[in-house]
Amino acid sequence: MGARLVRDYEDGAGVAESGPVDWPDPGSYLAATLPVWGLAAGSIQAFLAATDRYRQATGTAPIRHRLDPARIAASFTSDRLLRIDGAPITAFADLSGFFPTFDGWVRTHANYPHHRARLLDALELPADAPVEQAEARMAMIRAADLEELAAARGAIVVQVRDEAQWRAHPQSGSAAAGPLVALVPRADRRRYTLPISGTPYQPLQGVRVLDLTRVIAGPVATRALALLGAEVLRVDPPHLPEIPWQFTDTGQGKHSALLDLRTADTQWESLLDTADVLVTGYRPGALERLGLAGRPGLIHARVSAWGFTGPWAGRRGFDSIVQAATGVAVIEGASAIPGALPAQALDHASGYLLAAGVVDALAARTADGLGRDVRVSLARTATWLLSERGRTPDHPAPAVPGSGTTVTHGRVVTAAPALAEFPDYPFPAGGYGRAEPRWTETPERRPG
Repeated sequence: MGARLVRDYEDGAGVAESGPVDWPDPGSYLAATLPVWGLAAGSIQAFLAATDRYRQATGTAPIRHRLDPARIAASFTSDRLLRIDGAPITAFADLSGFFPTFDGWVRTHANYPHHRARLLDALELPADAPVEQAEARMAMIRAADLEELAAARGAIVVQVRDEAQWRAHPQSGSAAAGPLVALVPRADRRRYTLPISGTPYQPLQGVRVLDLTRVIAGPVATRALALLGAEVLRVDPPHLPEIPWQFTDTGQGKHSALLDLRTADTQWESLLDTADVLVTGYRPGALERLGLAGRPGLIHARVSAWGFTGPWAGRRGFDSIVQAATGVAVIEGASAIPGALPAQALDHASGYLLAAGVVDALAARTADGLGRDVRVSLARTATWLLSERGRTPDHPAPAVPGSGTTVTHGRVVTAAPALAEFPDYPFPAGGYGRAEPRWTETPERRPG
């Protein structure tokens, strides 16, 4: 099941090994050729084990956790369970998906308007060009050429590769290098005091988290931290609006504010100086170029698509894109048509692994005060999934989680938390960008 992933996480992060786990039979939840259930359950268990280590470090009583396959599957497929006014959402825009090319397939991602505009620009088409025209243009270009052409214009397109083709690609080695989650101490130090308000179910009360991430992996990580009591302030740029349903799906338990980091120096400095954790999804080097580097003792958690080294380190990417490039889409597809995992599992698992790394970094900081960098990448998670044993090409159709795995708030139905002990998140996703860019609570603390 997920035991190897937990072991790989703990070995790579250099943390104490957790105890034995009662791994339940998942039935056909998250059924796929690749062992998606092991990835999902293992990432949740890694987060739970990290939380127990934090409880121990802060003198908080432990609780008994259990893994519920239906709840985990619902959380990992939350976009499919989401209902707004009774209607499902459309997860991918018309120019996001698989498209045939002159010599194969590509996968595109153009959900955001600026990504759509860049894709059409790369195809030398007007902004109002119909999908059929874009599809016809892609069919006349070689997949590898289209991939490079799009990258040069900031668009998001990858050639669909099989496993052997990915292993031969220069980025493959960089993506597979290093631990599943890198947890790296820095030399900077700050004397932090510990919150006194932590409880067994809310051990992270008093911990302040700045969330500068979008889409799935980063927001899943910060939502998990909010579930355990952290105050999470999500900060978005006002000039790049979020897709509304995505915030509804992963914004539970957080406050949302708009702030232009390029100009709001004083406000941003104040937030960063008083934060415990900063979570970012920017490409490597972007924050440093903006002069937004961390502070002494800060836990800086980063998620990227392709990893932090190699020729693709600076490229944009999403779960579906990484699946297509690394061979996952070929494995999960039919004979000549690429397919996909039953969930955006690279994103969700990477999110829980990132959250585990943050919690273990916080636990370690209670002893030494050191700042730490925590890093995950979707491509590294994909490498783990491709290397895991237990493929089942003749798997049944994935089971659909039932109504007992969802919660309803007014006009919105969303997946319940993956952690079975929690019936719901602290509060549903509120108004996007409506909060002030400041902390809402001043936690009581004891000497560190």
